[in-house]
Amino acid sequence: MIVHVQGEVVAASQDSLTLQMGGFGVRVFVPIVLAKQSPVGDMIFLHTHLVVREDSWSIFGFEREIERDFFILLLAVNGIGPRLALSVLSTLSVDVIRRAVLAEQADIFARVPGVGKKTAQKIVLYLQGKVGEAGEMRETIGILDVDTEVLEALTGLGYSVIEAQTAIQFISRDAPKTVEDRLRIALQFFNK
Repeated sequence: MIVHVQGEVVAASQDSLTLQMGGFGVRVFVPIVLAKQSPVGDMIFLHTHLVVREDSWSIFGFEREIERDFFILLLAVNGIGPRLALSVLSTLSVDVIRRAVLAEQADIFARVPGVGKKTAQKIVLYLQGKVGEAGEMRETIGILDVDTEVLEALTGLGYSVIEAQTAIQFISRDAPKTVEDRLRIALQFFNK
């Protein structure tokens, strides 16, 4: 099992990075936000999961170990393959996933491209009891309660969930903790 990789980014597409590792170029499928934020020439370290199929071997990579762990959890849901699990993690942060499961809000998952209402309900049912308490590991994943409100405000303004998540990740850790201030900073992301 390949649990992590490190290499120089030599190419990036919408959902993958090609890393130069020794004499090999390895394609790693990553969340959309990570693919956009990884310029060619940068060194990158990714926590990975290898998916072996009859016709292919695919590596899926994540910046944080907890994202990889949630990816593996999502793969265990009936009807969720690696591409759909990656789509969920490209659209929703780990904290948003955890909150949606704890609050039994399947409609949050239904916003993900490719996830219908039935699959969203399966995700909630399967992940209950497996994602921990709402406050657990908050420092590890770096998401604040207020960011959920900022996400809802941005989607209410017409931005997609992916765009909203990207803008929220643009907000620095030392930024003010009020919804209004964080929303203002997130909106600046779209104007740059």
